[in-house]
Amino acid sequence: MREGSLSGTAVLAAERPDWRDGKRYLWLLGTIVPLFMFLGWGLVNLTGSGVFWWIGPMVLYVAIPLLDLAIGDDPSNAPEEAVAWLERDRYYRWVTYLFLPCQFVSFVAAFWLMTRHGGLPVIDKLGIAVTIGMLNGVAINTAHELGHKKEHLERWFARVALAPSGYGHFFIEHNRGHHVRVATPDDPASSRLGESFYRFWPRTVAGSLRNGWQLERTRLRRMDKRTWSLRNDVLNAWAMTVVLWATLIVAFGVGTVPYLLLQALLAFSLLEAVNYLEHYGLLRTQLPNGRYERVSPRHSWNNNHLTTNLFLYHLQRHSDHHANPTRRYQSLRHFDESPQLPAGYAAMILLAYVPPLWRRVMDRRVLAHYGGDVTRANIAPGRRASVLARYGADTAAATSRAA
Repeated sequence: MREGSLSGTAVLAAERPDWRDGKRYLWLLGTIVPLFMFLGWGLVNLTGSGVFWWIGPMVLYVAIPLLDLAIGDDPSNAPEEAVAWLERDRYYRWVTYLFLPCQFVSFVAAFWLMTRHGGLPVIDKLGIAVTIGMLNGVAINTAHELGHKKEHLERWFARVALAPSGYGHFFIEHNRGHHVRVATPDDPASSRLGESFYRFWPRTVAGSLRNGWQLERTRLRRMDKRTWSLRNDVLNAWAMTVVLWATLIVAFGVGTVPYLLLQALLAFSLLEAVNYLEHYGLLRTQLPNGRYERVSPRHSWNNNHLTTNLFLYHLQRHSDHHANPTRRYQSLRHFDESPQLPAGYAAMILLAYVPPLWRRVMDRRVLAHYGGDVTRANIAPGRRASVLARYGADTAAATSRAA
């Protein structure tokens, strides 16, 4: 029977399992993330302090890590008999759809606030741009959830969510590039052992753009279509950004351009910070035929901190996502064999910004994941000699134990 031929209520009533999703309504927290800017606006009016225009980094880098620490982990999985019901329950899709109007209302309101009554001081405008950039960075995660689905509407919504950040090519490269090459030296979005975030950032930004364009050009050539046309999904995604930004510039003036650029830079940099920590140092084994082993839960860092998972639609259950890319967020599972991050994404991003601290925390975890054999990790080419020299004794011991 075709999905939708019965009413959603009838289908759910007929097949609802005894199990109940305790997080069902908590997922709405992810939907209201863009509205945090209005919280900042309210606090500015309440206190008279412009510091609350910077509500974005306050929430992301302070409030969420503290809530993760206070509330802790949730490693529970939905029972297998409930998964089919969870996947069909359209409520969960509407949770992600509702993110989009919240995102665009906040985006437009941000530039209205900057320019109303002659405009705000530059420091306040910067605070708003930083906040809206971080919120649009979270929106890329919503685009990520929507873009993996087979329904045309959801895939179109993914491009809409990417329009404010100007990162429309992510929709192409992530699905058809990153998921194929993940945890290999060929993937620009998989960070390497010994590679700092600041070395990773230019490599992944340039590599993702290049790979997205090449993937779309190859697809169109196979269809005997021109690359430079609106059939090119990279170009039509970018066109959404051009139309959106042009509308804002006409409405609020050319002075908005620096703030549009700043928020976009912050948005996709937040995405790349998440990419950096999701596969750091992890490597799939290359088989005798030159291909890589199939992606498994061992090839992504995982985390079960409840607060961040609610705000990011279970993105931290990244191991199951890569093993099953079309599985919807509400039914993603925890696997005991997945390597685990010591904290949620929000805290780990802060750690990534300080390379010595990052390496102190994460390098030993990569090494432990491979039983002390550093040669099994994905090592940055420029750091290979120093990494092998640093961990050579552990590698030799691991090899001896294996023998």
